[in-house]
Amino acid sequence: MANGSTADSILLQLKTCGPKTAKDLAQVLGISAMGVRQHLSRLQAEGLVDYEDERTGVGRPRRYFRLTGHGHGCYPDGHRDLSVNLLQLSREAFGEEGLQSLLAERQQKLQRQYREQTSDCGDLMSLVARLAELRSHDGYMAEWRNDGEDFLLTQHHCPVCSAAKTCDGLCRSELETFKNLFGSEAEVSREEHILEGGRCCAYRIRRR
Repeated sequence: MANGSTADSILLQLKTCGPKTAKDLAQVLGISAMGVRQHLSRLQAEGLVDYEDERTGVGRPRRYFRLTGHGHGCYPDGHRDLSVNLLQLSREAFGEEGLQSLLAERQQKLQRQYREQTSDCGDLMSLVARLAELRSHDGYMAEWRNDGEDFLLTQHHCPVCSAAKTCDGLCRSELETFKNLFGSEAEVSREEHILEGGRCCAYRIRRR
C-alpha cells in the first residue's frame, strides 16, 4: 500500500465511499485540493487509483477518482491462494456435489454462530447493527443505515473474493445465511454485488 497516512486515508475513502473528486476528498480529509491531487497523482502512478471524467451539464467535466483492481488488492483477501486451492482440490476430490455439501456445512455452522451472537438483540434494528458488527469483525468492512422503512447493510470489502470467483456457492451461501438469520422478521435481497462489478455488496433488509 502507498506510504503515508494521507494517501492511506484517500484509499480508504475510495474503498468505503466509492468514486470521489479531489475536491470531495479534500473536504473530507481537511486538506487542500492541490495536496489531494498530488497524492492522487502518486497513487495513480503506483496503479492503485484511476479516474473517469463525468460531464454534468455545461462547463468542464468532473473528474472522479476510484480504486483500481490493484487498489482493492491492498486490503486483505482472506488467505486468497490457500482458499482457492482448497476449493479446487475439494471439487477434484469430491466432485461438485461434494463441494456443495461442504459449503452447506459451512453455512449451517455460520448460521448457528450468528444466532448465538445475536440472541440478545431485541428488535430488527439491533439485529441489523449486530450483524454489521460481526461482518466487520470478519473483514467485510460492513456498515448499516436506515433507508426509509428498510435497512441497508453494506459490505465494502470481500475478504474471500478470489475464492468466491472460483465458487459462486460462497456468495449464494452468504445471502441464504442472512435470510435464515432474519427468518420471518424481514426479507433480505442483494442490491449490489462486487462479483458483478459493483463497488460493494449491499443487502436490503425489509421488515415483513
